[in-house]
Amino acid sequence: MFLLKPKYRSRLRIYFGKKYYRTKRYAEWFFGKKKYALKKSETLLPHVTFTHQTILLRQLKDVDMWLQHNKVKNLKIATERLHKIIIKPGETFSYWRLLGNTTRSKGYVEGMVLHYGKVTVGVGGGLCQLSNLIYWMTLHSPLTVTERYRHSYDVFPDSNRSQPFGSGATCAFNYLDLQIKNETNHTYQLIVYLNDTHLVGEWRSDAPATRSYKVYEHDHWITQEFWGGYVRHNTIHRKVFNLNKEQIDDEFITENHAIMMYEPLLEQKSLTKT
Repeated sequence: MFLLKPKYRSRLRIYFGKKYYRTKRYAEWFFGKKKYALKKSETLLPHVTFTHQTILLRQLKDVDMWLQHNKVKNLKIATERLHKIIIKPGETFSYWRLLGNTTRSKGYVEGMVLHYGKVTVGVGGGLCQLSNLIYWMTLHSPLTVTERYRHSYDVFPDSNRSQPFGSGATCAFNYLDLQIKNETNHTYQLIVYLNDTHLVGEWRSDAPATRSYKVYEHDHWITQEFWGGYVRHNTIHRKVFNLNKEQIDDEFITENHAIMMYEPLLEQKSLTKT
């Protein structure tokens, strides 16, 4: 049985923990054997593999809207860094390797950050919306997710959810990274930008897609834990279809376990999920 309970760490433990894991990541970037995708192409690859968009401004329970507007500013800076990145066969896309640290000197402002199940404020906050989008699109492509971290806390109740619980990718510079490897024989290109209302993304390729995918939730359940709280669980799978729309596979993707920061049967009117 999977057991999960809140972790309480001192500020000193968190500070030195971040230093250790960030140093470890830098060493991996610069001395490891992975070949990272670092170049852009202004020419769009001809074939759209998958496209998706998510709304920019959401009214969240007990969250000031100025944090949402600042999130949009941060997303604009981040998307400009990632837009039109090319991933050649054998290369790995690293979210943080490309973005770098989200500092004020780069124009980032304070936005919403989820820290140990609580809504806080931090420079560059809100960029999980971008990593979530990229992860979701990648699940609908032949690209391989080699590193992804789930949210340990489920902070907001569902409302008008269009994607399964646990189908996102949390991020924290630089140790909680999203990495995607191109293990195919074709080149892929990431397209990400903002319009007036949405964050928009595409995976494009130099060859037409020969597979399509349907991502779905399986085995969703909620448990009441010995320490008094609730934990939400599920698994994510995807069905694979050929060009004739015939299902040829059903793949396990990941499993999720998250501490719920609200009552399981809480009324969900006017609430939305990040």
